Amino acid sequence: MQKIRVIDFETTGMPEDAVKAICEVGYTDLTADWQLSQTVNFLVNPGHPIPPQTRAVHHISDADVVGAVSPDVATRTLMAGMEEADVFAAHNCKFEQAFFGGGQRRWICTMQAAKHLFPDAPGFSNQVLRYWLNLDAQMEDVSRAMPPHRAGPDTYVTALILGRLLTMASVDELVRLTTAPVLLRDVTFGKHKGMKWADLPWDYLNWVANKSDLGADEKHTARHYLGGR
Repeated sequence: MQKIRVIDFETTGMPEDAVKAICEVGYTDLTADWQLSQTVNFLVNPGHPIPPQTRAVHHISDADVVGAVSPDVATRTLMAGMEEADVFAAHNCKFEQAFFGGGQRRWICTMQAAKHLFPDAPGFSNQVLRYWLNLDAQMEDVSRAMPPHRAGPDTYVTALILGRLLTMASVDELVRLTTAPVLLRDVTFGKHKGMKWADLPWDYLNWVANKSDLGADEKHTARHYLGGR
């Protein structure tokens, strides 16, 4: 039976930083009939000091990771028990993929899929979706989701989001949506913030589509509405 392993990392830096490594790993599996397994989490010794700006997010200290496993051991642990048809998932999976390739297995990004399937959500962080979807009502023990910004609890929340997404789309469709650009509804930046993309003037749509350095979703949306004019 196919399973989905939902993972989350706490790290010492962002993917674009010169010095970065994993300092905590968490995962929660969705197994037969999309039932949630127990959450696994463990600390990782990144091999260098944890800077204060990332410690301020997860509150993991250098003393906490003394004697913990190395990043290489951590990523090998994530591969344990993964069959060829199994899938990895993460909330904003591009972040996790910067540290762990997943052995060429397919990935689901719950954040990107949520943008496609929950267009009315007020935001797309896993904690905003947690409360917007009232996921606490599904939890037998709400303490499993606490504290935020730690790897284990975050995978539990993300796994519940994934469970809700799986009521709306298949695994194959969620994999497809993970790399498909989103057709946006509301403008969330700049001088037209608060407007609908469908109502933007032609010249601004043209700038977004052809001259700006905005993201794939914004360019896709601009081209969509340009094509209808």
